Amino acid sequence: MIDVEVIRARSLGDIRHGFLGRRGGVSIGATAGLNVGIGSRDDPAAVAENRRLAAAAVSPGAPLLTLYQTHSADVVTVTRPWADDDRPHADALVTDRPGLSLGILTADCAPVLLADHDAGVVGAAHAGWKGAIGGVTDATIVAMERLGARRERIAAAIGPCIARASYEVDEAFLRTFTAADPANERFFAPAREHHHQFDLEAYVANRLAAAGLTRIEALGLDTYADEARFFSFRRATHRGEADYGRQISLIALRDD
Repeated sequence: MIDVEVIRARSLGDIRHGFLGRRGGVSIGATAGLNVGIGSRDDPAAVAENRRLAAAAVSPGAPLLTLYQTHSADVVTVTRPWADDDRPHADALVTDRPGLSLGILTADCAPVLLADHDAGVVGAAHAGWKGAIGGVTDATIVAMERLGARRERIAAAIGPCIARASYEVDEAFLRTFTAADPANERFFAPAREHHHQFDLEAYVANRLAAAGLTRIEALGLDTYADEARFFSFRRATHRGEADYGRQISLIALRDD
């Protein structure tokens, strides 16, 4: 079995964290590798083992907490563990409690990990286009501030997500963003007639900067283009595949 690949961000320093892809794990078939998606059609035993492997690779011994993600701007403040079948409906988590591993699942959407090292506060956000334009990162920052973080100290890293070259959208999609702010047109590039290429990573980075963050790292890793390394919902859809895997991004405060 291939070892679990953990991609780290310089901006988050020694905070326990990692962006994981599909390398490692026990799943086979369409979801081969480290598929952690409870909602996939994968063998539940394989998913459970992959989740154990993922958590152990980043923060050994820490309970893994994930959400029932709904592409919202809802944030959960975590004070204690919960069971996988009791996951809150939300798209971001924050905590100031050591020893809890916060996890966000993605398969093209942008995972964002955040930390105020001095305050001892961390967060994780699932920023698909709906959540991103809806303000999920802004809401995560506010929730971190309620725990004592200060936005001028918060570092953020944007992990593997679909890149502009792989993300074609239609005119209605463009209008949704320009209606919110005409300046959003700069995140779109021309494509075939009546279509555009959307830069999700750049848009999320801009939202973080507009919120007052000054340490923002974008890893520039394209989930759609790198099949060997990442799962991709859009790639699976374009191929007419019956299922797709989900990767996980994790962050935790040390309890040692």
